[in-house]
Amino acid sequence: MSASFTWKTACVAATLCCVGVAKIAAQSTAPLKLKETIALPGVEGRIDHFAFDAAGERLFVCALGNNTVEVVDLRKGVRVHSITGFGAPQGIAYIPELHRLFIANDKGGICKIYDAKTFRAVGELDFKDDADNVRYNDSSKRLYVGFGSGGIGIISAPDSKVIGSIKLSAHPEAFELEKQGKRIFVNLPNSRHVAVIDRDKSEVIATWKTDLAFGNFPMALDESNHRLFVGCRLPPKLVVLNTESGDVVAKIDISGDSDDVFYDSKRHRIYAICGAGKTDIIEQTDANNYKALTKIDTAEGARTGLFVPERDTLFVAVPHRGSQQAEIRAYRIE
Repeated sequence: MSASFTWKTACVAATLCCVGVAKIAAQSTAPLKLKETIALPGVEGRIDHFAFDAAGERLFVCALGNNTVEVVDLRKGVRVHSITGFGAPQGIAYIPELHRLFIANDKGGICKIYDAKTFRAVGELDFKDDADNVRYNDSSKRLYVGFGSGGIGIISAPDSKVIGSIKLSAHPEAFELEKQGKRIFVNLPNSRHVAVIDRDKSEVIATWKTDLAFGNFPMALDESNHRLFVGCRLPPKLVVLNTESGDVVAKIDISGDSDDVFYDSKRHRIYAICGAGKTDIIEQTDANNYKALTKIDTAEGARTGLFVPERDTLFVAVPHRGSQQAEIRAYRIE
């Protein structure tokens, strides 16, 4: 063996070692770290939105393409039940004090109500067509359900009755309720704007543009800094709006096909779950300045999930595509 060969071999080994160490270091310092994968055997098609039961440590997952809601026990890390008989379930809310699930369905626009202990159907509300995102206001005990070609239905949760509706110019996608105020911010992609609703008046009081970024589906709110984060698909951008003026503060490139966006107030980050197979992490330096931090590889079509701050966990739904089986991935936030 020549001295040259020995020297070259040592250099290659040292390089490989450095690369390995760098990879380990990168994994250990990554903002998101995969800690658990929960299989959803037999679940086919698109997976839509989630709800979380903190006391029971359960996830409720709208398996839209499977016409089921999957119940995941986070203590055991397994799917423990499938609620069947839906028509493309899209949005869901869990009301802990009532032990009720409100589940909005695309087909027929039915919002079905279930006992969250027995999973027995206890009622339903008819919104005629395309019942979609669901939000709950804890102080008023009211649920808001986006539906049809342009409306948000208002439900009294304790009574399980529709008590009003708000007219919109197009079908609502994601929307956010102020906790310290009385407004609702609503994405209306077909109208190419964000609608601002006065909850007391049940009417639109303003419309905000997103600066030539369209396909505005997901949304998150940083109420303390008066900032609204709007995920757009055409082109793929995260648009930051000032909720005091409606002005565009920033636009950040993100991956394609975003369908859920979450704000982490503890770390001043935004998580954009994108169907292109990435979860984008954007850092909020201050209210007006943002930068792309990193992208975490997920899976093609993984476009929805749920950020649970009290668990420091981002859950991502992965649909069955090819050899990739349906599953929920739990990412620990570092």
